[in-house]
Order: sequence, then structure tokens, then C-alpha cells
Amino acid sequence: MEIRPLTSEEQKYTYSQSMQLEGQTGCIGHLRGDFADSGYGFYATWFDHRAQWKTDEFKAELDDVINALREDKGLLHNRYDMSAFAKRSPESAFKGNYCTEFCFRVDTEKYAYLLRCNPIRGDYNFYCYCYVREWLDRHMANAEKDIRFIDPHYQEKFRIPDGGKIIVTTAWGEKSERTCRYIDEYHTEIGSNLYHICEFAEFMERNGATCEPKREEQPPQKTPKKKDHER
Repeated sequence: MEIRPLTSEEQKYTYSQSMQLEGQTGCIGHLRGDFADSGYGFYATWFDHRAQWKTDEFKAELDDVINALREDKGLLHNRYDMSAFAKRSPESAFKGNYCTEFCFRVDTEKYAYLLRCNPIRGDYNFYCYCYVREWLDRHMANAEKDIRFIDPHYQEKFRIPDGGKIIVTTAWGEKSERTCRYIDEYHTEIGSNLYHICEFAEFMERNGATCEPKREEQPPQKTPKKKDHER
């Protein structure tokens, strides 16, 4: 068993996904837990995602993984050891919905365990999402191809990375922002809806709407100071 910080791409899979993504990635379920007010308790609840993959072999291995992480000074030993563990791996830090979270991955031969940790009193302290390792890695490798946006004649207009955003402008000029997720080469989730890429192009044209990739704002360029002899 090895544990390492998550990459930015892997971090997206430490949250619950749609049915399509759970099927593509082999998401078995997730464990949510906290260390109680004292920081030394351990309370955990399991949530099924794909119960048909929750075999006896998997359940035994999950117990082994969690018990190993709960050893002295381990990531899940208590809230204080979690905080110290995270500080030793600053590259594990990600900006969460309202605070900085720390994300790690544990791999075994068949399964991958993606942990999102938050060592703050009064909140859930960890989520552990469990995947069939081969399926998760295959999906993430395919997602590196990016999401294609085409016109109704299959001419490519642009691509965005998995998890990227588009701006949709209606026929009357109203704009909205939507997050997109890669499903496969021909399908994508746009907001909460699943589309074939040609179906979405036809939907846009039929409704007189347009879409474009959201451009990330770049910080303003600093003007270099002039040297004395250049003034």
C-alpha cells in the first residue's frame, strides 16, 4: 500500500459524481468520517454508489486500508495527526468549497482510495472515495483528450479540459456558466445534463444560442521598473 498526494485531475474524484461518471470510473462507494469534538474519536458512515462491486474481497481490503491509516501518526489516527500529516505534504493542499483541504491517494493491486481531508473541528474530517483502480485510471487517461465542442456538421470549434467551463449565450443575450465533464469521446456532461456532442451542437443551433470556453482571468502584468539610465 502506498499513499501520495493527489494530482489536480484526481482531486475531482473526491466528490460524488453522476451515475455516468460513477459507472465509467468504477466508483464503489465512499466513507465519510469525523474525529468527534475531542479530535480523538472515530465515527464513520459508508455510502454505496455501485453496490454490485462491493465484494467481500473489497470490504476486507477497505478495513485493512482504514486500519493502516489509523495507526499512530497516520493520516486517520486523530485530527491532530491528520493536521501534522498534511503539513508534511504541502503539495496535497487544494482549495475546497470553503476551506483548504488535503487530498491523498492510496493504491492497492485492484483498488484506489481517494481521500479528501479537512482537519477542522465541528466538520466532517474526511471522505474516502473507493474505485476499481483500473477503471479509474483508464477513464482519467481518456479524459486527457479533453472535451470536444463541434458544430452540427461535426466541425470542431474548440476543446476544454475535463472539469472546464463554457459560457452559453442565449438568443436574447443572457449568459450562463456551465461546468463540463468528460464521459467519453462523443459524450459530455454540461451542467447536470448528459449530451452527445452533436446533440448539443444541434440544440444550440436550434435555439439560436452560442457557447464559448470560459477564459481564466490572468493576473495583470507588472510593468518592469525602468533603470536610472533609461529614465
